[in-house]
Amino acid sequence: MARFKALALIPALALTAGALSACGEEGGTAAGGVQLVASGKVTTCTHLPYQPFQVKQGDKIVGFDVDLVDLVGKKLGVEQSIVDIAFENIESGEAMNSGQCDLAAAGMTITDKRKEKFDFSDPYFEATQALLVKTGSPIKDLSNVAGKKIGVQSATTGADYAQKEAKGAEIVTFDDLALLEQAVKNGTVDAGVNDNGVLYDFAKSNPDTTVVTEFKTNEFYGIGVKKGNSALLGKINEVLKASAADGSYAQIYQKWFGKAPTWQPGSPAAG
Repeated sequence: MARFKALALIPALALTAGALSACGEEGGTAAGGVQLVASGKVTTCTHLPYQPFQVKQGDKIVGFDVDLVDLVGKKLGVEQSIVDIAFENIESGEAMNSGQCDLAAAGMTITDKRKEKFDFSDPYFEATQALLVKTGSPIKDLSNVAGKKIGVQSATTGADYAQKEAKGAEIVTFDDLALLEQAVKNGTVDAGVNDNGVLYDFAKSNPDTTVVTEFKTNEFYGIGVKKGNSALLGKINEVLKASAADGSYAQIYQKWFGKAPTWQPGSPAAG
């Protein structure tokens, strides 16, 4: 049976793209009657880093998710403000329920368990799990990893997958993606499981690591909102649909992944 070991658990640092957390600020109303937790901005909760979906560069937070939510802000007639918190507080729904943010965009897979805690937008990104190893490693998949250390990120679907499939391995849990990736690079763990997009991005900049396989898990990312917030949810879905139709989704995808998307919001594969 796999055992669990927590490494490098650190408090989440609150960061924003242009403003502090919405906590304590007076709420407001945006276009279409959408209620916001802070006047004049749509507040996004995320967990950094999760490159290329969201990452801090200098004094700004940028990424694929950031650009998509900027389209939502434009639709609402407000700017986006980003708050970095622990992913567990996002996944539990606490971030939205407590008024820390209007929405959560964190490279987050839509699951039935998470749907019980908050509502999801339509899918906006097709993902799957992948396996990162040091270049030259004999590990090619999870079929023979008994006695090996497999790194995962806390509270993710990748962690769930590894716990089921990495028979006999020691599952080592990290608080964020960067710690997981560095552990593979430094040899602290023998391999790491996480979403394909972020692992390919890391391997591209770190040729001493390689993504050796993907696991077809039929996952899609969604944007989370507080249960019952149908006005905001409707606007997000309108933006996602429009972004596929007008080419802005493809443009943002090309910017962050260097290629045209093979799937877009509204594609039949999402069903």
